[in-house]
Amino acid sequence: MIMNAVRIDAFNTQLSDQDVVRRVIAGEKGLFEILMRRNNQKLYRIIRSYLKDDDDIRDAMQNAYLKAFDKLYQFHGDASFSTWLIRIGINEALMRIKDIRKTKVLYLTSDEVGTEKLNRIPDKQVNAEKVMIKQEMQQLLEQAIDSLPEKYRVVYVMKEVEGMESHQVAECLGLTESNVKVRLHRARAIIKELLLKFTTGTEVFEFGNSRCDQMVELVMRTI
Repeated sequence: MIMNAVRIDAFNTQLSDQDVVRRVIAGEKGLFEILMRRNNQKLYRIIRSYLKDDDDIRDAMQNAYLKAFDKLYQFHGDASFSTWLIRIGINEALMRIKDIRKTKVLYLTSDEVGTEKLNRIPDKQVNAEKVMIKQEMQQLLEQAIDSLPEKYRVVYVMKEVEGMESHQVAECLGLTESNVKVRLHRARAIIKELLLKFTTGTEVFEFGNSRCDQMVELVMRTI
């Protein structure tokens, strides 16, 4: 098992997605792990743009991977593998939403911050106050993103969080690039409004006026 893990890791940097796909189709099923590891974070974030419940997200991701594996022969490289996979993931998320609506337990909004942070704090040597400020900034930004209407939230996550190109986002969502730009502009405007609202609330001011100012500055520099 250790040898296999090392081999997989080596292939991870040596093989293109198209090479991996060809070899998986040829019978090396274990190499599908490479494709999963390359796309896990991106797929999670995009599906989370549609779904909020961790179990629903996990189910949608699992189904997306399983369908991608079953239909791998249909991938011809016309688009990138990640774009092809994301389209499958989005379809799974939308089907999951339909199922949830049928049972009338759809969870559309959340005041809770996701367990998976959009950004990590890499420097453990920074002082406690800076850590707290950065954590508060992350929470405010995540709360603002979660509060966006779905059509803006998905585009924002794809573009601003995952750094996808406009044409990739357009292809995944079946939009024109102009529509992508319009939705991104609107998403940014809504987030700014939400952040202003959040940072004038009593919960934030309890943290201290100066800290609030620093937090807002940090957030505004990231959007």
